[in-house]
Amino acid sequence: MVSTEAAFVIESSVPSPVAASVAAVAVAVAAEVEVIKITKSKLTNIEIQTAPILDFDKGDPTMYEAYWKLIGDDFKITISSSEALSYFANPKSFCWYMLPKLEHEIKNLHNLVGNAVVEGRHIVVGNGSSQLIQAALYALAEPLDPPSPISVVSAAPFYSCYPQIADCMRSRLFKWGGDAHAYNDDKAYIEMVTSPNNPDGELRGPVLKRANGMLVHDLAYYWPQYTAITNPVDQNIMLFTMSKCTGHAGSRIGWAIVKDPDVAKRMVRFMEISTIGVSKEAQLRAVAILEMISTNSCPSNFFEFGRSVMTERWTKLREALQGTDVLQVPDFPPKHCNFKQDYNECHPAYAWMKAQEGVNLEEVMKEEKIRVRGGGTFGCPNNYARVSMLGRDKDVDLLLKRLPSIFKRLTF
Repeated sequence: MVSTEAAFVIESSVPSPVAASVAAVAVAVAAEVEVIKITKSKLTNIEIQTAPILDFDKGDPTMYEAYWKLIGDDFKITISSSEALSYFANPKSFCWYMLPKLEHEIKNLHNLVGNAVVEGRHIVVGNGSSQLIQAALYALAEPLDPPSPISVVSAAPFYSCYPQIADCMRSRLFKWGGDAHAYNDDKAYIEMVTSPNNPDGELRGPVLKRANGMLVHDLAYYWPQYTAITNPVDQNIMLFTMSKCTGHAGSRIGWAIVKDPDVAKRMVRFMEISTIGVSKEAQLRAVAILEMISTNSCPSNFFEFGRSVMTERWTKLREALQGTDVLQVPDFPPKHCNFKQDYNECHPAYAWMKAQEGVNLEEVMKEEKIRVRGGGTFGCPNNYARVSMLGRDKDVDLLLKRLPSIFKRLTF
């Protein structure tokens, strides 16, 4: 609106009929500008309200869809109705439900990548790594017959599902014990060592190094697309999964590489009790996929594809964060990768974002219709949040477009 002072100036500087006309036009223009501002504000609100909700909470590896669509039907498997009827796949093996060919291909893949020692080790197949975590906890705790549940600990920030997995069954064998840094009990414990770590991508070793401790190494992300393969890991229990290796989360195939045969047998016992083994259809699919990758019989190298996608996404994210200190992600110095025979930067499966203290980053993201997993579930303050980098390209692009709005919310 035009002020009375402005109208007075107009009237006193020009003949009255003209002044009245000019003042009327000025009032009309001011009103129109105000309408435009209100309209733009409404459109912005409508845009926010109608914008799609972006789910960056879960580690759903849909980024690999593009690769497998290029492969097409070249590696389709067909299973007849007369196949795979029996519970048993290899009755002479301690892991009687595992297809011998799957064990062979798992070992081939690790020998190719060089990320784990498999010779002289025992392979236990499970329905994804989540079930194998439970199997490992059972196998370690059961022979001790503890008078009270053994504490399961992990260094914060720890994988957010460890507390749920440890406490789900309210077992008398084990329970969640919290952050390994804060553990000061002299009793037996089990430490989950996640490397690269979920959520922050760090290569890790155990925090607690005591004689009465037992270790389970969760190596779901120790693959060349996420990190440098610095050495073949050789630990008592090592867990891997198809979901983060090849992207086939829906097949629910994971495996443990175990040194102690008695521990391996108890893990199989857990599998017998819980699900009577693992689907042979899923195993057959895993055999075909792992064989294709280890023999490099795809039109393009699988690990090169994953590496290029993760590199591009992290490059774009870092560019989007340049010039602002209200939102930060970790830096990863290059490490020598034995698989690539070169120095490579790490490009983790998740961006571990940090805002200023006192901010609930998960809630800020939610206001921009972006779902992330807040720091509290990882044993950290709420100004941290985990953002999955494993989704589809279009969703990642939308996330990057919304970052400036998040910066504004964090600035004021």
